Amino acid sequence: MKNLKQLGSIFWILAGNTMYALAVTLFILPNGLITGGTTGLALFFYHQFGVPIQAFVSVFNVIMFVAGAVVLGKKFALTTVISTFYYPFILSVFQSMPGLGKVTDDNLLAVIFSGLLIGAGIGVVIREGASTGGMDIPPLVLNKKMGLPVSVTMNGMDTGILLLQIVFTDKEMVLYGILLVLSYTSVLNKVLLLGKARMQVKIVTERYEEINQAIARELDRGVTLFRSKTGHLKREGYVVMSVVNNRELAQLNQLIQKLDPQAFIVIHQVNEVRGRGFTMKKEYD
Repeated sequence: MKNLKQLGSIFWILAGNTMYALAVTLFILPNGLITGGTTGLALFFYHQFGVPIQAFVSVFNVIMFVAGAVVLGKKFALTTVISTFYYPFILSVFQSMPGLGKVTDDNLLAVIFSGLLIGAGIGVVIREGASTGGMDIPPLVLNKKMGLPVSVTMNGMDTGILLLQIVFTDKEMVLYGILLVLSYTSVLNKVLLLGKARMQVKIVTERYEEINQAIARELDRGVTLFRSKTGHLKREGYVVMSVVNNRELAQLNQLIQKLDPQAFIVIHQVNEVRGRGFTMKKEYD
């Protein structure tokens, strides 16, 4: 079972890097788009000095991998080694395949679809506890050595790489580059939260005990009771709070309406839930 899980993790790391390389091959290079990260830096050296993109990515990733392994330890190295060597390999394979190139002349479409592929690719790699290597590593090193926030350092580096590319592209392409970064960042966040979002429900009702028991009995979900007092009439009671998945929400709503049609219900989405019944097995005392 453990070996099967490890194979599944490797598969998703490879799939994520493949999506990233496909975005570069189909949309970024053919349309002359610019981006941040290792690819953006490689584009700068390609346009300014004629350094082949796959060669630059290979060498740069190896250097960053060694630096990361030395500073961040063996565990980091093990989770990053696949991306470090596989991404430049699959990128060179795609670039050498005949007929695999530009699919649209519309730069906006290219930005949107490359953003989807890059965001999804990086997202599935990170979900497996791995790193895509390259420019992901310097912010982690600076965070450990100097305490600098990873997100701030990463955004600063991406912005700097985008500005470097003004040398060989026009201002409009820089704007497309910023849009691309925003696009894949948005998709990345969605992928990281995929399947983890849950619905938190708070119920203000006089029949809190009945609803408490019904949720445990019919939904097999835990409930927390918060002591409360109404603002106008100063009636004391309890607020029922529970967390359910999207499929259970409709069933919970029907259950509440059946027991107390006058109940006041507040529902909002939470990004992630950890603990018994979600990330841990249910246990019963």
